[in-house]
Amino acid sequence: HDGRQAIAMAHDCRPDVITMDIHMPGMDGYEATRRIMETHPTPIVIVSSSSSVTESVTAFRALEAGALAAVPRPYGLGHPEFGSSSEKLVEIVRLMAGVKVVRRWPRRGGEAGRARPAALVAARPEIRMLAIGASTGGPAAILTILAALPRDLSFPVVIVQHICEGFTAGFGEWLGQTTGLPVHVAADGELLLPGHVYVAPGGAHLGVAAGSRVILDAGPPEDGLRPSVAHLFRSVAAAFGKHAAAVLLTGMGADGAEALKTIRDRGGLTIAQDRESSVVHGMPGEAIKLGAAAHVLPPEGIAAMLAALVEKGNGGQP
Repeated sequence: HDGRQAIAMAHDCRPDVITMDIHMPGMDGYEATRRIMETHPTPIVIVSSSSSVTESVTAFRALEAGALAAVPRPYGLGHPEFGSSSEKLVEIVRLMAGVKVVRRWPRRGGEAGRARPAALVAARPEIRMLAIGASTGGPAAILTILAALPRDLSFPVVIVQHICEGFTAGFGEWLGQTTGLPVHVAADGELLLPGHVYVAPGGAHLGVAAGSRVILDAGPPEDGLRPSVAHLFRSVAAAFGKHAAAVLLTGMGADGAEALKTIRDRGGLTIAQDRESSVVHGMPGEAIKLGAAAHVLPPEGIAAMLAALVEKGNGGQP
């Protein structure tokens, strides 16, 4: 009936997975998710109408608190799409129930952690484009990276995050509100500006072209995914070569792993998230196996390395 009962049932029943609404009397789904993840970590799927940007933003706050995925509420009985929308929910719930360890990674600090990235990027060519790909567990990792970056970024950031259609605007709004960076849902032909963040819209592949312009492609899904990280990474490798940086974060499957290697082979900077901090180490783990990642770091370490790149581009001045 409400969030408090959800917390009590998580303790008493020890479920394999929880589906969580956003709107509940007394305690909402965000607060209930936060409390459950602090006391009895359990795979949580947010089920939301996603009818407004505000509700989508709340859903992403729940993902930040430790929920694994956000999906739209299925259509009701009698609706033509009842069957397909219900099947999608069941598929995601089944997948998330298989995630055995759901936790937030420990925060890392200290000057020693800051010194290493600066040394690693000392001889790097100038970065002109940063591409980030992520799936399950990705929103919180992306937030950690973007929030730690300097405001005076000398390059644009383009992101493919696997999320259900209808949540993209809320994802961008949440990132913008939380990080203070200007965040946009990418539009076809749009000029990518330094210091701005662009997220792939639902239902279209996101690519970039020389001259830093967005190319949206409604072509077939790649391995069932549209947008796909691989599509973005390949376009970044072709357009920017050694001046590209790419980060592959937590997620199921292998999307983006081979394309990350293409960026590395062309001289670009490539980073994969480490196993310890990943909710699911599928995508970054595959990249590491292929030798696609020059560096393997937690989100805080990735942010420190990228911040060092910005400082280098500014002549060493923070």
